[in-house]
Amino acid sequence: MRRFVRATWSTIVLALVLIGCSVAVAPTARTQPFKVVGYVTPAANIDAIDFSLLTHINYSFLIPRANGTTRPFGAPNHLRAVVAQAKKHDVKVLIAVGGWGWDREFETLAADPAIRTKLAKRVAEFCATYQLDGVDIDWEYPNAGASAERLAALAMDFRSALPAGALVTAAVLADATDADGISADAVEQLDFINLMAYDGPITDHSSYAMAERSVASWLARGIHPDKLVLGVPFYARPGGAIYRTLLASDPATASGDRILYKGVEQNYNGPATIRRKTELALQLAGGIMIWELSQDARGSDSLLRVIGETVAAP
Repeated sequence: MRRFVRATWSTIVLALVLIGCSVAVAPTARTQPFKVVGYVTPAANIDAIDFSLLTHINYSFLIPRANGTTRPFGAPNHLRAVVAQAKKHDVKVLIAVGGWGWDREFETLAADPAIRTKLAKRVAEFCATYQLDGVDIDWEYPNAGASAERLAALAMDFRSALPAGALVTAAVLADATDADGISADAVEQLDFINLMAYDGPITDHSSYAMAERSVASWLARGIHPDKLVLGVPFYARPGGAIYRTLLASDPATASGDRILYKGVEQNYNGPATIRRKTELALQLAGGIMIWELSQDARGSDSLLRVIGETVAAP
């Protein structure tokens, strides 16, 4: 009965958001601490990351092969240094497997139970080697039907191969109505899902309205808010210029979400929008996710700092 009530209310929220209404919703009765998940790549300057403001790091990427092996990992020392700093702040570190461009490999390996098991074992060994806390599945993107079933089976294989207490998460499309490749069985196997609420239309690639629609669409599927982690970008479209570079080129970057850079209007999330999205996640979801931390500005200009201050606010 409780699940039915939650899904029904979420459907109402979705309908109101889609017609442009402003909805005041009581804060979620959270059963887990609020998550702040940052993706980290080998490009990150570890000394510039404030680990005290994070709860999880997804280190990107370990690339799967169709035969269940993985490509050689190119940043072992950097990953070890990230883990060392993370442990000082009780931050969990996961390895993100996949990323954009590896759909064919996932489709092939996930179709064969023996190869799925082989990959799960390989990733579990990787986690043990680097003292990691789990795996983030970045399959972009499984389709409905057989592909969705294979993702659920892959998540289950990862969970079986990893030690008790290890995390299994996934990055998913922003719009749940376009994400039939993420089945209820898959969500059940996952500790939480990272909503990639960015890379929308070039003219507005990650608006606040998009964040509202994203969260509402996943709530409407009856998923507990604790499992939803709202993604925000630290980069602009078109072209992918990073926030730190935009700010260095023009201090006015911090005053909005649009700015001319090299003669082209850039769309990004400035401090005010990052704050509003964090407040939205605090109300309706279980956390906020960042792609990615090497793109952040430093010191008082840091967007991660904005997130941290918003989470800590009374």
